[in-house]
Amino acid sequence: MKAIELRGKEIRDLNTELHSLLKTHFALRMQLATQQLSNNAKIKLIKKDIARVKTVITQKMRNHDN
Repeated sequence: MKAIELRGKEIRDLNTELHSLLKTHFALRMQLATQQLSNNAKIKLIKKDIARVKTVITQKMRNHDN
C-alpha cells in the first residue's frame, strides 16, 4: 500500500483500513505464537502499513483543523 493511495481516501475510510490492518496484525501475531506462521516478514509489512495509515490520518486531521 502506497502513501499516495492513502492520501486520496477520506478519514473514515482510513480508519476502516486501520481497523482491518490491526485485526490482521493480531491474527498474524497469534499464528506466530502458535508456530503456524510460515512467513515472518508479513508482520513487519503490516506494521509498516499501520504506521503509514496512522501518519496519513494525522496529516489529514492537521489539515482539516486549519
